[in-house]
Amino acid sequence: MCKPGDILNDSHAEIVAKRSFQRYLLHQMWLAASHQQCSIFIPGTETGKWKLKPNIVFVFFSSHTPCGDASIIPVSEPENQLPKPGTGDGAAGQSAECRSNRDHLGAENKRKSEKMASNHITKRMKTDDDGCFSIIAEDLAVQEISVKRKDDTDPKSCECSAEKQTANKETGLGRPKIVDVYRTGAKCVPGELGDARTPGLEYHCVGLLRVKPGRGDRTCSMSCSDKLARWNVLGCQGALLMHFLQYPLYLSAIIVGKCPYSQEAMRRAIIERCQHISFLPDGFLPQEVKLLQSDLRFEHSRQAIQEVQTNGKTKLVPCSAAISWSAVPEQPLDVTSDGFRQGTTKKAIGSHQSRSKICKVELFHTFQKLVTSISQENLPDTLRMKTLETYWDYKEAAINYQEAWKVLRSQALLGWVKNDKEYLHFT
Repeated sequence: MCKPGDILNDSHAEIVAKRSFQRYLLHQMWLAASHQQCSIFIPGTETGKWKLKPNIVFVFFSSHTPCGDASIIPVSEPENQLPKPGTGDGAAGQSAECRSNRDHLGAENKRKSEKMASNHITKRMKTDDDGCFSIIAEDLAVQEISVKRKDDTDPKSCECSAEKQTANKETGLGRPKIVDVYRTGAKCVPGELGDARTPGLEYHCVGLLRVKPGRGDRTCSMSCSDKLARWNVLGCQGALLMHFLQYPLYLSAIIVGKCPYSQEAMRRAIIERCQHISFLPDGFLPQEVKLLQSDLRFEHSRQAIQEVQTNGKTKLVPCSAAISWSAVPEQPLDVTSDGFRQGTTKKAIGSHQSRSKICKVELFHTFQKLVTSISQENLPDTLRMKTLETYWDYKEAAINYQEAWKVLRSQALLGWVKNDKEYLHFT
């Protein structure tokens, strides 16, 4: 983490795509405020507010299932060559009891974790990374996966990823035997129940919030599954753009490329964990986003490389670079490495030249330029005649968004890891 907000802390493709999308939305909002017809926004019913033009929808494509809960997928007998769990995930043969991460917490947070654990129901699995946004107005040329749903939940004790009894039901005529689950490197957040890490079906507990593993210490970045679940309730625009929007901007569909995939796991991770939310502010609503799978496979994916690899002992390591593109007139292409703009030297770290166009402070400055380009009388109520200075100030001033986020955290995402305020007080 960096206090000036000038580092791209999360370079997973889903997050890079979402930030590039926000950059595009900021430009489109500037076009609307400048009264240019080519914007995707039209005036709303409130002063300074805008809404999306009719017949425009947003579709998210990812070549791989999101990390975290959506990646805990059943493995059938013919394909039970699992990748080894990531470093620090633990070895097989550990205690079958779901363990708590409360050792990482202080006394105050321990009390909070006990409250969360008492309210949390861990679902059992029903055994039945590149991303981009695009705008479409035609039928999707993809194939929806049909699944058999079962109402099979039992909140007793710690219900881990699957039970042998459930797996046995899936071994009828014409159905492969479920023998294992794909691992996710994302770690359970402190204060929530942990994974059993026993061999086979019960390695993971499902339905839990997780943080990305990183390459060293535990990170503060929530998994992509968790972030997609949040966007499915709060929208993809974020708090800043909500100042100018009458309604949140939701995804119409999430499409995953050809890879290990489970419709059940995707629905559990992105929709079901938050669909019971109530008392949200006007305009916010848990979405029934379409979850689809394409038969297109990313040619540089782990699975594709492993298939053609002659030396099976070669270790595949994720690339530290991130490439993003936005439909904006100035510097649409942005390439970063280890959170900084590609080519940044150690001496240049901290300078304006080292920043990615989609890091927090750069997006904030773009937002500030939008605000200053609009006269006071045409600003929305949340920004009119207000003394706002820091990134934190502007985010907190988006009252409806913050209220929706508070409700979502209290009712579904209790263990969400929040960044300290000191990392958000930049200008």
